[in-house]
Amino acid sequence: MVTKLGATVRDSISGFTGIATARTEYLFGCVRVLVEPTELKDGVPLDSQWFDEQRLTENSDAQAGGPQPEPVRRDAPK
Repeated sequence: MVTKLGATVRDSISGFTGIATARTEYLFGCVRVLVEPTELKDGVPLDSQWFDEQRLTENSDAQAGGPQPEPVRRDAPK
């Protein structure tokens, strides 16, 4: 699975959840994804973490930011 940037993902081993913000692909096939958490701990943002892409699952329940579809303009009432 290729992780889409902006998707909410979860690490299957640690349970770390956040938004995929970067993806790196190395010369010999290692693919890593940077996950930024959306939670705070004691009022301070947690650090982002890098994970191997195959450890991540996409969380379809959560709503992530990023590009949105262009709004549809409605005609004025007649």
